[in-house]
Amino acid sequence: MNALIPILAALLSGIGVAVQTPTNAALGRTVGSVVFAALISFSVGTIILLAAWLLADRTPLTQLKGARPWMLLGGAYGAFFVAAVAFAAPRLGLASMLTIVIASQLMAALAIDHFGLLGLPRTPIGVSKVLGVLLVLGGVVLVRRT
Repeated sequence: MNALIPILAALLSGIGVAVQTPTNAALGRTVGSVVFAALISFSVGTIILLAAWLLADRTPLTQLKGARPWMLLGGAYGAFFVAAVAFAAPRLGLASMLTIVIASQLMAALAIDHFGLLGLPRTPIGVSKVLGVLLVLGGVVLVRRT
């Protein structure tokens, strides 16, 4: 596969997270609840994914037989993320909140890669990866100071 396609997907999803956060925060302020706003967000997303599955994918439901229980928790992580960032962004500012999120994602990713957790191949941590994450952590401090 051309490396450009997954890079473009990652870039667009990053933009989506940056736009999704204040959108959900605004909805949370309007309706008076970040939990309700997250529910609306996930409901809209579920409808879109259901339509995409029905129109283009149609993977049989029987495929779920092979899934282990922990594999079904992705939606729980996503629900917490959407509600947490809708709560945090107006209080911390979008840039501060996102740098904290990115730093924590990178630290978790290093551990997951290093130990080969959650079905991913083991990728040992190297000096350059540690330095890269330390630079991001430094960025969190700089963004929070201004």
